[in-house]
Amino acid sequence: MPTVALKAHYDGERIVLDEPFDLPRHSPLMVTVLPGPETERADWEALAVESLARAYGPDEPEYTLTDIKRPL
Repeated sequence: MPTVALKAHYDGERIVLDEPFDLPRHSPLMVTVLPGPETERADWEALAVESLARAYGPDEPEYTLTDIKRPL
């Protein structure tokens, strides 16, 4: 049988395929557990905070509305 990637989820008791697939009994499987969406979001938020901290360090001047000039 050729290698196939199938989407599935864990329902709390067993792994359930998301779509029907004719899988012979005792087929060898490799299961990869993916991070949930909340984990990925936290990773992106941490990256954003780190990037902003590098861009706007403690030596960055504070700008006020009076510093903004309209083009002529």
